[in-house]
Amino acid sequence: MSSAKPLNQLIHQFLESVGIGAKIEENSAIVYWDSVVGQEISERTEPYKIAEGILYVRVKDPVWRNELQFFKNEIIDKLNSRIGKQVVKE
Repeated sequence: MSSAKPLNQLIHQFLESVGIGAKIEENSAIVYWDSVVGQEISERTEPYKIAEGILYVRVKDPVWRNELQFFKNEIIDKLNSRIGKQVVKE
């Protein structure tokens, strides 16, 4: 019997074993930001860090901060859906 596993599963197991799997999942929210929020928002915002489920985003002006607040739950849901688990909480 073969004990072969898909490469992505082996990589995930390795990352978890060295304690960085969760951090990589968190940072994938930053990687996916542009594709999740779309061009108009991504041109005016910059996600720069995530810590303990909180994604920090810089905005060009206060108007865009208000826009993000309005769409916050939708953006969080889309990011978590893209990541495949609940990583972003706020």
